[in-house]
Amino acid sequence: MVGGRKGKEMARLTLISMLFLWAGSMLMVQGGDPTLFFEWNVTYGTIAPLGVPVKGILINGQFPGPNINSTTNNNIVINVFNNLDEPFLVTWNGIQHRKNSWQDGVLGTNCPIPPGKNYTYKFQVKDQIGSYIYYPVTAMHKAVGGFGGLRVNSRLLIPVPYADPADDYTLLVGDFFNKGHTSLKKILDSGRNLGRCDGVHLNGKVAKGDGKDEPLFTMEAGKTYKYRICNTGIKTSLNVRFQGHTMKLVEMEGSHTMQNDYDSLDVHVGQCFSVLVTANQEPRDYYVVASTRFTKREVTATGIIRYKNGKGAASSELPPPPVGWAWSLNQFRTFRWNLTSNAARPNPQGSYKYGSINITRTIKLANTAQRVDGKLRYALNGVSYVEPTTPLKLAEYYGVADKVFKYDTIPDEPPSDNTKVTLAPIVLNMTHRNFVEIIFENHETAIQSYHLSGYSFFAVGMDVGKWSPEKRMNYNLLDAVSRHTIQVFPNSWSAILLTFDNCGMWNLRSEIWDRHYLGQQLYASVISPNRSLKDEYNLPEGVLTCGIVQGMPRPPPFSS
Repeated sequence: MVGGRKGKEMARLTLISMLFLWAGSMLMVQGGDPTLFFEWNVTYGTIAPLGVPVKGILINGQFPGPNINSTTNNNIVINVFNNLDEPFLVTWNGIQHRKNSWQDGVLGTNCPIPPGKNYTYKFQVKDQIGSYIYYPVTAMHKAVGGFGGLRVNSRLLIPVPYADPADDYTLLVGDFFNKGHTSLKKILDSGRNLGRCDGVHLNGKVAKGDGKDEPLFTMEAGKTYKYRICNTGIKTSLNVRFQGHTMKLVEMEGSHTMQNDYDSLDVHVGQCFSVLVTANQEPRDYYVVASTRFTKREVTATGIIRYKNGKGAASSELPPPPVGWAWSLNQFRTFRWNLTSNAARPNPQGSYKYGSINITRTIKLANTAQRVDGKLRYALNGVSYVEPTTPLKLAEYYGVADKVFKYDTIPDEPPSDNTKVTLAPIVLNMTHRNFVEIIFENHETAIQSYHLSGYSFFAVGMDVGKWSPEKRMNYNLLDAVSRHTIQVFPNSWSAILLTFDNCGMWNLRSEIWDRHYLGQQLYASVISPNRSLKDEYNLPEGVLTCGIVQGMPRPPPFSS
């Protein structure tokens, strides 16, 4: 025992190190990995990103929502109070939730939070770094808020492949519809298309260019800043560029990349890039610009970047956007994994030789848009997903899956007649630890964007036309970026590789939210034959239940 003044001082320092406030949250260190505590109140409130008042969704009064600032292996506890008049649920896009799909926050794993109730998420950002987002998955809530940035910083002992920036900024860009989420839902429920967006916002704002705009961010001449750029919109790809400045790409969806310089970047829905921008121009105001891509009518929005002690307004001459999607396809091909850099662990990223693993299953998914009973539906391999009232994972865990869904309702190849569409839950039965190839074929004229929860995958190929086995000859089997979202250009295909080693029920979904809402999604069920805590956690205490499992006795937990 340590006594006297020295002992009291050591105790005081220990207490300080165990409990303090950080970025609006409470951080508790209890011998292991630190825990961040948040309390979120979700409410309605008036927002006007395009100057038109809209009923928005706020988190703690904020639009966009608060930024979560965490570090590798932090435990995150978020108590979400739903003060809306309808169910609400939020997902953590890109967080892998190892062995813990219970916390993914999608309707296939979680019951939505009823109005006037709360639910506490508890998850760990295990072995991850990078830039991510969170957003609501219920109805069309995402269109009017409830989203925000989620960053996972590297631990101090793990070096990153660039010098510490002077500051670290989050830039959330997205399309916006002034109709509001209720009207957008009614449009889709009536079987119609949403049409084009009304505008674009940057962190919920648009510069007016009248000399009175407050800056989104400030920079000091000669210093370098990190910008985490994420597309939180519902359907539109955006091109982002900094007036007079280049961007050095350093990270993409949890992977350090080769550090190429870009004048502009196409950021597709659900994707996040981290770039370094050096303040090496004349000290004054500059615009950061976001404009729609692959739309008949281009929409552009700007925000102010202000140099400290700078003089002069931003020039009205904006940097031009690229033209056509071939430019974007070629940009994708420049993205490379940094093989020598560390990620969340001390070993280099390139120590995982994914290109030498034998493929055990190939799944080819083709998206279609068809009308069913006169109403628009989106489908994968001829089936349009419908949400059952009982979450798939709960049905599986409680042993009543056969009453809720059937496994493998779609084939691994698109049917020869892909114009016929049926409605059903879609659950692929995946063998634990199989190395799988997934091909996305897009026969439509609209760009697609897909996300797979619970995993990162290697985006090894992308090209025009239809995929065939000989296309594997052109796969990047050395340094494809490990990521969780991939775009598919019109009349083109994209290919990904991954090992299904994370047990749970995982959502593969379109990030184009009207497509997601109208059925362009599925789930992958990964079950360990061992039924062991080494592979998957038990059902958490306090989890919300609904549907046919409500009131049923909890199944016996895994014991080892």
